[in-house]
Amino acid sequence: MPDIEKLHLEDALEDSPQTRNLLSVFEKDAFVLKKYTNSLQSCCQRIMTAQNELCAATQSLAQQLRAYEVHKFPLESENSILTSTLKQFASYIDDISSIHQVLASQFSETMMFPINKFMQADIEEISTMYEMYQISSQEHEQALLRYMKLSAKKKESEKVRSETNEELYTMRKKFHQTSLHYYSCLNALQYKRKCFLLEPVMGYLHAQRAFFQMGCDAVMKPEIDDFLGNINASVQSVHAELSAETQKTVELIESIEKQSAHLYHPEPPIDMPYIPPNTALSQKAGYLYQRSKQALIGSKWDRNYYFTQGGNLMSQSKDEFAGSLVLDLNENGIMAEIGEYDDRRFVFHIVSQSHKKTLIVLQAENDRDRAEWIAVINNLVRDSGYVRGGKTPPRSKVNQSTDSQSMPSPTSPSESKNTGNNGTMTKSTSSSSGLTATQGDNTLVLETPIQFDLASPTQDNKSMTTPLSGPPKRINPFDQSSVDVLDPAFDNAAYCQVFTVRFLGSMEVKADRGEGLVHDTIRQIMAARAIHNVFKMTESKLIISNEGMRLIDPSNNAVRVEFALQDISFWSAHPENERYFGFVTRTRMVGGTPKNSISFACHVFESNTTSEEICKSIGTATRMAFQA
Repeated sequence: MPDIEKLHLEDALEDSPQTRNLLSVFEKDAFVLKKYTNSLQSCCQRIMTAQNELCAATQSLAQQLRAYEVHKFPLESENSILTSTLKQFASYIDDISSIHQVLASQFSETMMFPINKFMQADIEEISTMYEMYQISSQEHEQALLRYMKLSAKKKESEKVRSETNEELYTMRKKFHQTSLHYYSCLNALQYKRKCFLLEPVMGYLHAQRAFFQMGCDAVMKPEIDDFLGNINASVQSVHAELSAETQKTVELIESIEKQSAHLYHPEPPIDMPYIPPNTALSQKAGYLYQRSKQALIGSKWDRNYYFTQGGNLMSQSKDEFAGSLVLDLNENGIMAEIGEYDDRRFVFHIVSQSHKKTLIVLQAENDRDRAEWIAVINNLVRDSGYVRGGKTPPRSKVNQSTDSQSMPSPTSPSESKNTGNNGTMTKSTSSSSGLTATQGDNTLVLETPIQFDLASPTQDNKSMTTPLSGPPKRINPFDQSSVDVLDPAFDNAAYCQVFTVRFLGSMEVKADRGEGLVHDTIRQIMAARAIHNVFKMTESKLIISNEGMRLIDPSNNAVRVEFALQDISFWSAHPENERYFGFVTRTRMVGGTPKNSISFACHVFESNTTSEEICKSIGTATRMAFQA
């Protein structure tokens, strides 16, 4: 190969200064080459380490994608689309991980092996030969010095001269042989540097080319293109929905903040309009301070969450999972009134006139809140907290106006299934129903109370849902026996579907069927919730079976309400909001005249799934019950 400098082996024995100077140049070159090769090896080793880490990270990514379904997210269904999509991504990433492992193996063979061999077999050999050359040179110099010191006048013994001569011969031969090997290694290094430094880089490029070719074959498939296109479209759709939902959320937050402006001040300022207390309430919930006696301190006040349910006053602390009974308001002689305790404002107490003692002392946040609590408790005591004699207890009377803030009335007919009085299944549309949107205003009972919450799991709710077989019976919610909660007929039903729903409200209506009736009721209830700032919704499990319908409390699986299928006369989904639906039930009034012995109530819910699916399930259950 031209342009390659070499040491002349013929000059090795002579070891002239010129040869020594030329040798020092070769040695300096070898030293610089060793330093450069070490750096090059470090770079290649970094690539190899990074590739191994990439293989491990890719495998870990695929395993993590598969582990999504194992984590059991509370808000994620078991067989969701996201889970299956992540599994599909994991299979593709496994293929990519295999290709990365092949690339790592090729890096080891074509890049690391040549440079490691060059370092160990050639660069290290030069270092070893350098040390041996220095040792043999010193030994030769010492042997030559001893030989030259032999005396010319004194007659040395023949043995000494022979040994000295033989020693110089041995050292000179050793030096010559070491020099020849050392020179030849330095000369060969000039050739090896031109191949061993190129082989690792060439192996790296060959491995990368093979890697990209395998990657192209594995990834550039039509099915992957279709999969990524569908996922990309889905992601963009979710982004659009998120943007729209964010905008709605911002508007809703602004609306809630405006509606809640009067709630920020415990006592409204002078410039704020006066809001009178609503004394017609029969249900209320909120935080109150309760006074309790202590031996040393005298008394203390604890803040808890209080609410009325099924004719009872309940309380629940922030760290409790469920509420506990504070007071049964069905006893005679119970009354709530303003009281004065511990020099505190807005205090009221509940007293028992029959026993002439104070049952509980509570403190509200302001005078309006105290007045409403007193009114609610007294209303519940007056009406015994449950349906008595077929009359519903007075609840919050709401404005029945249909202004622009209310939910719009239905504009497009939707088809739903309902069961008639004889139990047969019929189809009902807005054109064939006798009570449609044109008559919807005449089917609503004006000034009717609206119930916004469910009592759980009392039988007073069952008063409007049990079959038309007699007066309802109330039981204590904390004395519910297993017979009241569990029913073998429900457990062994041939058809059963479970949905998650939230109760929006129910109100009395004049008729037992009609899409316009259900849609107008939904509009009225949503308008009332907006006017009265009612944001709380009771979430339940709706069980639909051929044995009946039940609302189950998800916290303890207790039955909140049970509906007999023969009393469900009509059901319909809202035409504009796919999550709203309602159904009409019939209830026989105890002690009523034949003309008004049956009343009708429409119950409105919001579902997690589409309301059409729930309506179809109700139709299937009633059809199977009728056939049975």
